[in-house]
Amino acid sequence: MKKLISISLSVLMVLSVLAFVGCDGKKDESVKLGMGIYTNVSKATSADGETNGQGQVAMTVAAVTLNAAGKIVACQLDTADITVAYTGEGKAIANESFKTKYEFGKDYNMVAYGQAAKEWFEQADAFEGVVAGKTIDEVKALVAGENKGTDEVINAGCTIMISDFVKAIEKAVANAVATTATTANTLKLGVFTQQTTKDAAEDANGSSKLETTFFAATVDANGKVTAAATDCVQVEFTFDATGASTFDTTKAISSKREAGANYGMVAWGGAAKEWFEQADAFLTLCVGKTATEIAGLMGTDNYGTADVKGAGCTILVNGFVKAAAKIG
Repeated sequence: MKKLISISLSVLMVLSVLAFVGCDGKKDESVKLGMGIYTNVSKATSADGETNGQGQVAMTVAAVTLNAAGKIVACQLDTADITVAYTGEGKAIANESFKTKYEFGKDYNMVAYGQAAKEWFEQADAFEGVVAGKTIDEVKALVAGENKGTDEVINAGCTIMISDFVKAIEKAVANAVATTATTANTLKLGVFTQQTTKDAAEDANGSSKLETTFFAATVDANGKVTAAATDCVQVEFTFDATGASTFDTTKAISSKREAGANYGMVAWGGAAKEWFEQADAFLTLCVGKTATEIAGLMGTDNYGTADVKGAGCTILVNGFVKAAAKIG
């Protein structure tokens, strides 16, 4: 009888260990989740008799999970590189597409037209693989001459410039917060851009305003979010009735989360909470939901449902929802 009890206890102990340990024999660890965005405006030109004026901005985003030792468990990278145009008559031209570099896939054409060995998304994947297991100091040491990577990076298959990747990762690590997510979860990233245009008048500038929302999440085997982060970058290129750029290229661009209380929703907009607080309220409702279920948090007016408003998020949520849809 004692022998049977002993065997039963041993089986229970083994089952308990197996329930706590992954199939690869490694124990699931809790992770922090962080997201960072590095924004660079590379162009703000005026129209002339032959060409339209243009504004160009590149927003590089990194999402990371970190273990207790501060090492990167997983990393996701993307860049929203967007060019807008306006005519010599001050007319704004609406963009037809806002695909990110990763979303372009093989159509980004680095191989066909740039003589690269791999496409952009493949090179980004290669760099993500290199940074896994490294601390932020070790990641920063991967930048070599001309903002490209060290031999380790190049040999892994990433030959493009990595400086913006590293700057975004550095922000993501600094922003990382404790979560209930674990190393068993999968890290995903979605990016959504919407544009608002206005033609110039004799007494008023025209504009092409871009609002890009980023949504990072860890998801379990059932596709349910275990932790989430979001941020938004707003860039407004302005021009006069002759198509001359009036955009201030010296002004630093912060994300809405980075602006914090200085975003001014409370002071100037009469809101009860700042943008980052309202975004966090929305995120709390995302945990435990799939991307499809997150879509159900938005009403027909692009604001949140009663549950969302009750949680403290009274702003438009369509950017959150459409970025989150891309993690499905």
